[in-house]
Amino acid sequence: MNILLELFVVTFRVLWAFVLAAAKWLVRPKEKSVAGQVCLITGAGSGLGRLFALEFARRRALLVLWDINTQSNEETAGMVRHIYREMAEAAAAAPRAGDGEKDALTHCNLQVYTYTCDVSKRENVYSTAERVRKEVGEVSVLVNNAGVVSGHHLLECPDELIERTMMVNCHAHFWTTKAFLPKMLEMNHGHIVTVASSLGLFSTAGVEDYCAKKNGAVGFHESLSHELKAAEKDGIKTTLVCPYLVDTGMFRGCRIRKEIEPFLPPLKPEYCVKQAMRAILTDQPMICTPRLMYMVTFMKSILPFEAVVCMYRFLGADKCMYPFIAQRKQATNNNEAKNGI
Repeated sequence: MNILLELFVVTFRVLWAFVLAAAKWLVRPKEKSVAGQVCLITGAGSGLGRLFALEFARRRALLVLWDINTQSNEETAGMVRHIYREMAEAAAAAPRAGDGEKDALTHCNLQVYTYTCDVSKRENVYSTAERVRKEVGEVSVLVNNAGVVSGHHLLECPDELIERTMMVNCHAHFWTTKAFLPKMLEMNHGHIVTVASSLGLFSTAGVEDYCAKKNGAVGFHESLSHELKAAEKDGIKTTLVCPYLVDTGMFRGCRIRKEIEPFLPPLKPEYCVKQAMRAILTDQPMICTPRLMYMVTFMKSILPFEAVVCMYRFLGADKCMYPFIAQRKQATNNNEAKNGI
């Protein structure tokens, strides 16, 4: 009888989860505040990482920026400081509006810290994390965003590039999370964001290393989320970000069928980050952009493999990476010829 009762309760909770999910579509949840909280972003020097930094800055978070490229990371920091100054000036110009003086003080205290870190190296991650704890404080929001792509067919890709792609796109998530999760567990407060890809949910030809690493990042994130639930640490939230092709230049040249492309163009980076921020600030566990990606993932789960192949070929998604790989190969050959190699 006990198991029958539990089955009834589980069925009710599952149905109730559907009701709550539907309600969130109709009534937008209130966004939480991250003002004054320490937010660490990996790969902050360009692309989505830079845009995430700017969005968190506008919400008055205290930023810690990691990137292997010191110059580009400092450029992002300069943009963040500009946002901080604008907010401080606006608050100072209207000191009587609400808690103006308190807001102005908060804006003045906001700072951005930059660290040059190669997240593919475990020791570098741990040592830089220790510096952050000493110089800034404990991290409340961790955005694992850093990513690379080799741009080679499997048999043409050097082993070193495959290993680096794995280390940056997957292993780094382990090191950063192990560095900052213990304090989150102690405080039962925090948020871990994994910026993965739609290619972590379904794959395509020619980028075996990238798909494998993003699949690994998705699996890591989902398992971590279940572990936090099992430990009843409900104060620590997780958000998995899986965008479709984003127009950041990483996959320049990637093309699907020309008749389909107008209906499924590459995402604007700003749109992708705004959608992700809405999910993060409303504690949404997962966000796929655009929403069509949910349907593609569902179809992949229920269709026979040959049916998936037929669908890919119709969309032109089976070889969509080939033009990108060809461009990368040509660029590599040109560089070698230029350098006399």
